[in-house]
Amino acid sequence: MAASADTITDDGNHTVELTVLDNEESAANGGSAAASSEEITPLLTQIERPKINIFSVSRSRRKPRELVIKAPETEISPVSQFMLWAWSGSRYSGLLCMALSSVIYFVMEVLSENFTAQSIPLFETSFVRCTVTLILSYIWLRRIGLPIFGATHPRKLLLLRSLVGYLSLLSFIYCIQRIPFSLAILLSFTTPIMASIMARIFLHEKLKITEIGGLACSFSGMLFIFQQMLTTQGLQKTEEASNSSFGGSNHIYAALIGFFSSITGGISYCLIKAAAKATDQPVVTVLSFAILASPAAGICTFAFEEFVLPSLNSLSLMLALGILSFLAEVFLAHGLQLEKINKAANVMFMEAALSQLWGIGTSSIAPSLGRLVGCILILISVSFTMFFGPEKENE
Repeated sequence: MAASADTITDDGNHTVELTVLDNEESAANGGSAAASSEEITPLLTQIERPKINIFSVSRSRRKPRELVIKAPETEISPVSQFMLWAWSGSRYSGLLCMALSSVIYFVMEVLSENFTAQSIPLFETSFVRCTVTLILSYIWLRRIGLPIFGATHPRKLLLLRSLVGYLSLLSFIYCIQRIPFSLAILLSFTTPIMASIMARIFLHEKLKITEIGGLACSFSGMLFIFQQMLTTQGLQKTEEASNSSFGGSNHIYAALIGFFSSITGGISYCLIKAAAKATDQPVVTVLSFAILASPAAGICTFAFEEFVLPSLNSLSLMLALGILSFLAEVFLAHGLQLEKINKAANVMFMEAALSQLWGIGTSSIAPSLGRLVGCILILISVSFTMFFGPEKENE
């Protein structure tokens, strides 16, 4: 239904026209208007933006400030930073690991001399240390997710390292019970020289004149240190050593066994370096040695010596020395892995110099010119290797 009306003014200038449409037409027009409004509405909502006020802005700016405040809580301690830097963060890492190993062995010597309240046989002491090393090595490898025995390729090296290393330990224990202690220690410090020679033979490492001079200087220092002890106490200690638990034997034969211990020790260092490079994990070499040495030392304890039940204080000291021995062996293996053997071996003489200086400082060793000269020679040689060795190698 539609209606229309026309109205014309008297003067004929303006015309107003009113048109009324049908219901169907108006509904159609209304539907199209609604549809058009629905099409327009989403476009309007897309360009709308959330309102920003001072509260929303302040909340978004607080988060970075909170992160900045919390960052210092996760900082690493200076000791941890130094350990990480010494382990793998410097070109001096190999020599630093060898120095840390020597320092730990020196600390073990001080603890043994000052806190030992009970005489424990050597094989029993070795058994406890090797057992502690075995447990700690296993825990270390399990925590970092590495296989216990490593890859199949270097297992022969690990087996040889274990056999030769324990043969060296067994020979040294036999030697130290039959010859003067000073002579046994002097023979043990021929191991770095033997290691350099064996590295030249088996690993084809080049020996420079400066490196040979450093080893000669350090060993000359050892001769100055033990000169007085060898001349004044050698005969007396040799007679006392003949009454050891294994029975009397010629001290020359025992000294040859000690020299054999040094040779096998030098070969063992070469095997440690080769196995650590093959497995890319020095702890594997420590574990392989402990797997063989722990039961072997236990058997030797009951076969060749009388078992002594340690007291609580002695057992605590033995466990502490076992933990320190594990750390020293790990640093030793990592140092050999990173550095040339002749340079790493020269740093090992630092233990003897520290021991002599500690004894002189605590008045447990009488000071003498020979000891002071020997310590100075060792420290000069080690310092030269530490500060100039890596730079010359990089060149």
